[in-house]
Amino acid sequence: MGELKLIVGNKNYSSWSMRPWLAMKAAGIDFTDEVIPFDFPNDNPAIKAVSETGRVPLLVHDGFKVWESLAIIEYVAELFPEKPVWPMERKDRALARAYSMEMATSFRGIRNACPMNLRRPKKPMPITPDMRADIDRIETIWHGSIARSGGPFLFGAFSAADAMFGPVINRFEAYVLSENPKTLAYIDAMKSHPAWLAWAADAAKETWIVAEDEA
Repeated sequence: MGELKLIVGNKNYSSWSMRPWLAMKAAGIDFTDEVIPFDFPNDNPAIKAVSETGRVPLLVHDGFKVWESLAIIEYVAELFPEKPVWPMERKDRALARAYSMEMATSFRGIRNACPMNLRRPKKPMPITPDMRADIDRIETIWHGSIARSGGPFLFGAFSAADAMFGPVINRFEAYVLSENPKTLAYIDAMKSHPAWLAWAADAAKETWIVAEDEA
């Protein structure tokens, strides 16, 4: 099968790196990771040296490179069809992919105002109309999916759709974006998952500081 290596950015800050890492870890896929921090004023040239886009995450499989979080997730799902990367049921898979794509392309109100920062103490911030629209839509997805599946995750068992919302879990908690009990229960379930705990433990050991993400 060949070795899989996932190159990621700072685990405390890199939301896009977190997504495929969580998906692969939770599915039980064997891989190694390499952290290249982006704490340089103009990014880290070491990233550009390995990634033609100058960005992470980047999956390397026997010399073949795949970038972009969703593309990486789809690649490993095809590479390991026996692993539970996506939900088992076809309609659930379709919804999971739709929600994941929506996460990848939307919610800029929250993205811009609330950088991912796993070390940030809980502290509320003013919620703008753009943020409110994002919060409402995200909670609609979460609550509706969990109501259909029975939880604790969006499609019952943890899947790539949950991984895609991983950084948003941190944003909701750190910036106190919701006090809805259903939302808080999902946040607790996510933060209790072994994959999340492993990522957070690595992040807690980092010493890099990215000033612009210390909102």
